[in-house]
Order: sequence, then structure tokens, then C-alpha cells
Amino acid sequence: MAIAERIPVLLRERPFRRYWTGQTVSLAGDQISLMALPLAAVLVLGADAAEMGWLKTAELLPALLFNLPLGAWVDRQARRRRAMILADLGRALLLLSLPVAYLLDVLTLGQLYVVAFAVGALTVLFEVCNATLFVALVPTERYVQANSLVNGSRSVAWLAGPAAGGVLVQVLTAPLALLADAVTYLVSAGCLARIRPVEPVPAPVEKGHFTEGLRWVVRDRSMRALFAASGTVQFFNFMFHTLFVLYVTTELGLSAGVLGAVLAAGAVGGLIGAACGGAVVRRIGIGPSLVTGFAGFALPLLLVPAASGPEPLVIGMLFAAEFLSCVAVMLADIAAGSFQMALIPDAIRARVMGAFRTLNHGFRPLGALLGGLLGAALGLQPTLWVATVGTLLAVLWVLPSPLARLRELPERAPVGVHE
Repeated sequence: MAIAERIPVLLRERPFRRYWTGQTVSLAGDQISLMALPLAAVLVLGADAAEMGWLKTAELLPALLFNLPLGAWVDRQARRRRAMILADLGRALLLLSLPVAYLLDVLTLGQLYVVAFAVGALTVLFEVCNATLFVALVPTERYVQANSLVNGSRSVAWLAGPAAGGVLVQVLTAPLALLADAVTYLVSAGCLARIRPVEPVPAPVEKGHFTEGLRWVVRDRSMRALFAASGTVQFFNFMFHTLFVLYVTTELGLSAGVLGAVLAAGAVGGLIGAACGGAVVRRIGIGPSLVTGFAGFALPLLLVPAASGPEPLVIGMLFAAEFLSCVAVMLADIAAGSFQMALIPDAIRARVMGAFRTLNHGFRPLGALLGGLLGAALGLQPTLWVATVGTLLAVLWVLPSPLARLRELPERAPVGVHE
């Protein structure tokens, strides 16, 4: 077989290839920030558990505040791609302010909070627009393949980003490492500027326009089950991630470089999950893939608070937890993303995704804040036990729902019609 024939069909199409390239580069930069921002708070500014909780809350609160109104706004716009480009440029400028402040010796936790919140708000705008741009570029029969490729990008980012972030933090210090993420947003903006998809016609403003997406999520049984399961994962997993860096670097005594390598092991698992996830979804079906993905994501994370003993054993347990959970989360993401893209009508897509992200991602700041407070009150390890055990509850939402028995992608439902 010729090399060209081994390349997925979508990557042979220039518009999708440029879109995918921008996503890949930007996601890699995000992983650098995932390392550098909390490490700047811990290593440069001496943040404690409660302050780490506030930082994570500032980063995630925009998902709760802005997804719903921005979803309603985006559905009325004809040029979503332009909004995505502006969001990329804005995020780059905000991140550039941190190394500048550090070099001038004026960097504070307050600035980290403000930048985290503003970047989070622009990320909400980008992601709400992104759902509409995705369906403008990808035909329905290619949704699973496209989601596999995008999640593969996320896995590559998880692989390259934390390792690069750990090295950059050690070589340049945490604030200066954020320069790399700023550059990736500029690359993403450049890739988006070079595609010209035919975007869906803007929705007319009618009575109930603002709340239509929210009503869709609440009334559809399968979407409701997916929301509840995803929200459970988001809440407890962000309790976990708020304290993970602090726990690994202080109580377990591992370096930033080792932490980056551990996260990179998760990225390898995610890459494998993304590569195989599409085939698994097609083989066992959408619903079984979601059940398997949610359960497989939660169980390995129990190894993190259980980690003890000699340093090689501790590192091995962390590697196994990250690797196995990331294999499973790719399976869940591919199945969930394909299901939502197939089901939601174009006319209300941004509003539904905005509502879903409001309800779903809105749990993130709540989990982060509670994680910081419990970490300060109970200790890091007990809070991580609460977070990892709680993540397992996600499966209980999916099992009794129609979603668990769904094999094929659903046909797109008319607006206002629900199961």
C-alpha cells in the first residue's frame, strides 16, 4: 500500500488538515501551561493548597459564567471562525503578560488569577465556535474518524506538552515557559486564517432563543445521562487535578521533570486510546464504549493516593495510573463527541454545546474550589482519595439510560424533538 493511502482521508483534505494542525499545536501549548501556571504559583510565589484552589477556580469559572450566553451569541453569528482567531490572539497576549511581569519583578498571584480567568473566558468562546466549525468541515459519516484524529492531537499534546513543560520550567523558570504556549496560540490563529469553510446560516432571534440549548440538554434522556456522567467526572477530577501537582512535588517529593514524564506517560496512553478508539467504538457501539471509558478512566486513578514506598515504586504507580486512565478517557471522548455531533441540530448547535458546557464544565471550578478547601482542611492525600472514589460514580448515570444500549450514531433530531 502506498504511503499516501495510509493517511486518513480527512488529512488528505487541506482545510481539515490545517484545522487539525492548529488544534494539535495549540493543545500542546495548553499542556505546557498546565505545568507552568501552577508551578509558577507554587515555586515562584509560594502558593499553598487554598491559593492553588483559587487559581484553578479562576481558570475554570468562565465555563460556568459564559458558555450559555456565548452559545446563544455564536448561533446568531455568520463568522464563527473569525471569533476563534480573535480568541487565539487574545490568549497569546494575556499569557505574554506573565513572563513580562516576572522579568520586571512585579508578578503576583493576583495577576495569575486575572490571566487565568481571562484566558478561560476566551477559551469558552473558542470552544463554543469550534463545535460549529467542526461540522462545517466534516461530513457526518466521518465524525468518528475526525474525533479520533482530534483526540489523537490531544494525546500528542499530552505526550509532548508536559515533558516539554517540565524541561522548560527547569531551564527557563515557570513564568518564562509560558512564552511557548503564547506562540502556539499564534500558530493556531494562522492555521484558522487559511481555511474558508461554509459556515451554517445564523439562527434567527426568536422567543426562547437564549434557553433553547439548555432545554434541549435537559429534555433529551441520552444527553441528560451524558451530562450527569460527564459532570460527575469533571467535578471529582478537578478536585484531583487541583492538588495533583502540589501533592506530587511536595508530599511525594518528585521533581518537575519527573512530573512531566509521568504526565507524558498518560499522553502515550491517550495516543494509543485515540488510535484504537474509533475502531473500538465501531466494534462495540457508542453506549458500551462510554461505559467502558468512564469506568476505565476512574479505576486506575486510585493508584495515585495509594502510591507509597520506594521512589521507583511510587513513580511506577503514577505512570500506570496516568497511562491506563488516559487510554480509557480517549474511548469515552471519541464516543461522546461523535454522539453529540450526530444528534444536535445545526440551528441550535452552539446553544446546546454552550448549555452542555455550562452545566458540565461548570462543575470544574466547584470541584477545584472544594479540592483546595478540603486539601487545606483534611490534607492532600485524603482529598485525593475522595476525588478518585467519587469519579467512579459517573458510570451509575449511564448504565440505566438509553445511551448505554446505543450501538450506532443517532440520526440528527429536529429542533424541539426529544426522546
